[in-house]
Amino acid sequence: MDIEYNQLKNADLIVDAIYEGGTANNISDEPLHLLFPKCGTSGGFRKVSRADDKTKMAYVVLYTTMEELEWPDFLDEETGIFRYYGDNRKPGRKLNDTKQGGNKLLEQIFAMLHSFGPYEDIPPFFIFSKTFGRDMRFLGLAAPGNGNISPDRDLVAFWRTIDNKRFQNYEAYYTILDTRDEVIPRQWLKDLIFDHEASLKSAPSVWKKFISKGREGIEALKAPRIIRTPNKYDQLQSDIEGTTCLEIIRDHYSKNPQGFEACATDIVSKMDSNFIDFNLTRPWRDGGRDAIGYYVVRAAGKANYPLKIDCALEAKCYSPQNGVGVRQMSRLISRIRYRQFGIMITTSYVDKQAYEEVLEDGHPILILTATDIAAVLRNSSIYTSNMYDWLESVDMNNAM
Repeated sequence: MDIEYNQLKNADLIVDAIYEGGTANNISDEPLHLLFPKCGTSGGFRKVSRADDKTKMAYVVLYTTMEELEWPDFLDEETGIFRYYGDNRKPGRKLNDTKQGGNKLLEQIFAMLHSFGPYEDIPPFFIFSKTFGRDMRFLGLAAPGNGNISPDRDLVAFWRTIDNKRFQNYEAYYTILDTRDEVIPRQWLKDLIFDHEASLKSAPSVWKKFISKGREGIEALKAPRIIRTPNKYDQLQSDIEGTTCLEIIRDHYSKNPQGFEACATDIVSKMDSNFIDFNLTRPWRDGGRDAIGYYVVRAAGKANYPLKIDCALEAKCYSPQNGVGVRQMSRLISRIRYRQFGIMITTSYVDKQAYEEVLEDGHPILILTATDIAAVLRNSSIYTSNMYDWLESVDMNNAM
């Protein structure tokens, strides 16, 4: 659904609707300042104060291009979890000393969430992403935190380096709330500013539940995916910790790409303990190495033998700019024997043509890219603090 620019001042908010920008070719074309009362015309972090207390926020609008690999804001539509990076994105300032005051507000809001209130002082977040030109898509109404993310991980400060200058920023996690078939009425936006005490009367029911129960009242908007070919951005997607871990892996094996094979088999085994008995095969001319292993399916009881399915693995330790192409994927496909399946694991991504051929032709290939590796490491409690110890143990076991 598209909402035209001349309708914005009276428009309600509808999930996934596109709110069109103007045609004057200046800052007034920006739609959010018309859609939201008292909202500014620029910035990714836009907060609006309450009329009864200027120190408290009525609501916050977050805008993201979803295109910055350095700051990979990301919405997981299947879980409703939204990751957003704070507004200290350049060196030269302290963590919470930003022009818009976004990081300071994040500290206050997540502190209220973690200390169980007062929840009514937590403002709703409205999430928008870039589409085309000045047009923006409404991703949904969001609350801070998520029931599946522990309170010590939903707002994390981390260090970055740009131009040899170090600085800190926040990585924050929100949940897009399931408003179901409710539109978010414009009247609620006005009430949040001018009549905050009575604003719950016009609020969506899912927000009322959050204000009543906090984290326990979060109901996520979950949208299972229809199968499609994931793009490069999807396959490289990770938080800062995961991205740094991947960089460490690439650097560690930059002079010995064949060594990544043992690392890859360990990652696959950590992902699913039913993968067993990987054995490395001889080196190949293209610098990669393969492994043969088994996937075990066990019966519920102990009397019967498990089913062991052969699998062939190929590993590629590539930079984010270098994807796995048709040639590499075809080589793995050609090596899969009857009743086998293949695993392609890469620290990068699989390009569109290679991925589509796997899906369209129904080849039994499990594809693991940078985003999967980062997730396995995180789930295995492997972080930048212990990455080198883990890599050293992998290399030592491979040398035996």
